[in-house]
Amino acid sequence: MKLAEEEKILLLKIARKSIETEFDLTTEIPPVDFKKYPELMVNGGAFVTLTIDDRLRGCIGYIVSDLSLPETVKDAAKQAAFGDPRFPSLTRNELELINIEVSVLSKPFPAKDYEEIELGKHGLILDEGGRRGLLLPQVPIEHNMTREEFLAAICKKAGFHETLWKEKKLDLHLFTANVFSEKELEVNNED
Repeated sequence: MKLAEEEKILLLKIARKSIETEFDLTTEIPPVDFKKYPELMVNGGAFVTLTIDDRLRGCIGYIVSDLSLPETVKDAAKQAAFGDPRFPSLTRNELELINIEVSVLSKPFPAKDYEEIELGKHGLILDEGGRRGLLLPQVPIEHNMTREEFLAAICKKAGFHETLWKEKKLDLHLFTANVFSEKELEVNNED
């Protein structure tokens, strides 16, 4: 999905304001004029990633959603800040330190073979034996992974041993993502 810079900034502000409401710092989340931004009305998947000094601080999202994109981002932001089981809830003192990144996901499609995976372009969803794992497209770039390491990482994320992908063809889906962050777009959080 193509988003204009104005739409990206609006989604980032919605993410931040939804976190701020939990600290009673704001009660107003920016309203969305769907006539002006019809692209944002879509029901699609999105993830919100929080980092402090380029280190992960929380990441939650939805592969698909019945909500509009702004509502999905709003919920994912709160979950990333307060519901990621890998981290304690975000504190008031950390709020000014976080960088918010939003990943708007395409509809997943089945991978025909592993050679189809393009690092930096495709995210992975492994759905195997009742277990599921997801890695965003930026993960192999951020961690300087090869395709093989990316496949090993998705196996591990879903709770399998890292070489399962070599032993059998996995039930793997690919997706792309439109990824943008406050840092990249130099979003002013004072508004």
